[in-house]
Amino acid sequence: MAGISIPGVTDKYSTNDTIEKLMKVERIPLTREQKQLETYKSEKDAWREINSRLTSLRDSTKTLYSFENPFNNKLTTSSQENAITAQANRSADIQSFKIDVLQAASSDRFMTDELENDYKIPAGTYIYKVGEKQVLYNWKGGSIKDFSSGINKRGNGIIKSSIIGAGSGKKSLLIEAIPTGKENRLIFEGDAKKFAFDSGMINKIKSQEIRFGTSQDEILPVQKIEYDESEYMPELTLTGTKLEEGIISVQPRGAYQVSVPGNISSDSAQVITFNIQAKKTEDITPEINKTLLQPEIPDAGFIEFNGIVVNNNESDTSLNLPSVPPEPLEAIENENVLFAVMEDGSEKEIPTENLLKGENLEIKVPVKEYQGIKYIAVRNINTGTQLNLSTFASSDPTKDLGYGPQHAVSEADDAIIKYEGITISRPSNKIDDVVPEVTLNIYDKTDKTATINIKPDTESSKDAIIQFVGQYNQAVAEINILSQNKPEIIEELDYLSTEEKQAEQERLGMFSTDFSLTSIKSSMQTIVSAGYSFSDSADITMLSQIGIATNAGGFSGGYSQSKLRGYLEIDEKKLDSALENNMDDIRQLFGYDSDGDLIVDSGIAYKLDKQISAYTQTGGILALKTSSLDSKIKNTESRIAKLESQMDDKEAELRNKYAQMEGSLGSLESQQTTISNFTKQQQK
Repeated sequence: MAGISIPGVTDKYSTNDTIEKLMKVERIPLTREQKQLETYKSEKDAWREINSRLTSLRDSTKTLYSFENPFNNKLTTSSQENAITAQANRSADIQSFKIDVLQAASSDRFMTDELENDYKIPAGTYIYKVGEKQVLYNWKGGSIKDFSSGINKRGNGIIKSSIIGAGSGKKSLLIEAIPTGKENRLIFEGDAKKFAFDSGMINKIKSQEIRFGTSQDEILPVQKIEYDESEYMPELTLTGTKLEEGIISVQPRGAYQVSVPGNISSDSAQVITFNIQAKKTEDITPEINKTLLQPEIPDAGFIEFNGIVVNNNESDTSLNLPSVPPEPLEAIENENVLFAVMEDGSEKEIPTENLLKGENLEIKVPVKEYQGIKYIAVRNINTGTQLNLSTFASSDPTKDLGYGPQHAVSEADDAIIKYEGITISRPSNKIDDVVPEVTLNIYDKTDKTATINIKPDTESSKDAIIQFVGQYNQAVAEINILSQNKPEIIEELDYLSTEEKQAEQERLGMFSTDFSLTSIKSSMQTIVSAGYSFSDSADITMLSQIGIATNAGGFSGGYSQSKLRGYLEIDEKKLDSALENNMDDIRQLFGYDSDGDLIVDSGIAYKLDKQISAYTQTGGILALKTSSLDSKIKNTESRIAKLESQMDDKEAELRNKYAQMEGSLGSLESQQTTISNFTKQQQK
């Protein structure tokens, strides 16, 4: 098939080159638009990079004046870190104090006897209580391992269990309360109690109940209280109050009090219990009312004789009767008859709801709710009710359970510390209500008095300042590159790699005619170099005074053009000294309240934040820049798409025309060949 030419396929006449040259001329507008599009995209990327740098700087400035500023951070040290440490809040005072740890808070941790490996824990409802919380475990029966695993799944921060390897072929089950403190005793109920006895975890112990008010000698008169009653109502007295067979009977208008022993009133875990019952009796008011009636004195009389009337003299007997007869007394029914009398003489009512219904009420008086209780007083102000009370008993309900641990790894108790000579107990090893804004963490008893020091966290403050300077310099470097056409600007940035420097060369001076960048740079320089008189007594009012300036190290070694570009330098020794001695001045230098409304409204960081926000916020200067470029990019892309379509049509048209031309030339060549061949045959 040699010599065959197919128009539009073969390129016998070099039409492809011809078409390409013609299209190159046609594509000049398209190429121009494509280059413009790349320029727009590069400018948009540059503005976005500026926005990113300024946003990072703004975020850094916020940390220097916001409520979470690092200048309020505190560091604590302890001379006995194995026994006690501390955590200081940002509002804590700079101080040093001493603490003795007498004991750490502990929890109940009880262990069984050594049990055989194949020991089966019987099915049942196992109830474990710690304080006011409980875990109820419906156990189907099985091995120690499965039982322990089931408790841990249901423990919910209340209890947990573990298995302790004992002798050969034996193991012990450990159950422990998670909360510490003597009020969080581990209590067994239901089948848990039976299993605890059977497994040797607990055994019976004698009750620790304290009884008082058990003899007539302990029944004392009460302090006199004025009631809003008739003057003819009998006063409350001890008369008729007696103790027989463990029951104290109090007749109407009777009263007494019993002294609470000191070992009870001083123990907040104690709960005083007793019973009281009201019994109806003959009301005393009718009899009293009879005595209040005034006698009727008969008239003295008179005689009449011959029309003359002579009156008898009135009786001169004086009965000292009131001029106006008193109102009869009304019966009193009141169930408020029990009171806790405090050491200062004040009283607090002990509730006795439904007393007058005749129910035998069990009264519980938790000492922790009646701090300072000295007496329990009974005032039967009723006129037709007798009160019968049992003697008093007190116990710690978390201890007086009738049983105790047989293998106690530890027992629940409070942490006890001595602070400023005062002995303090708390149920937890984390104590946050002794030293203001400081949390104490207790681990063990101190060997000697621990010294806790609270100091400013200068390291976090220094890191925040260094980060701010770094963000500031990166923003200034970005502005310099885009606003100035000086290659040395890039060469001075030692932290850039060779590839990064080459990339920056393409952006050099991109916005040299845009004054918004030089404007923000000038504003930033003004802010960081200005003075801030936040206090007449301040030692530091300028950034340069803490070792931060455009020439913090001085012009050593001669003149340096790079020092005039606006970058900040740090004299680290000077900064360290300032942080150590003038932390509060530095905090206010970056942000302070100038008008007394407790809101920061001035300072380096505050002003930089406000200045930069005009550029970086939604709808700000940089947003308008990128928005404008977005519109230009969109329009350019539309023109490019249109031109590309036109180029495709033009190229198709040229190829069609040149294909027709090639076809015509091929036809002529074919005719010429035919004629040439015919001529040669005739000459033969």
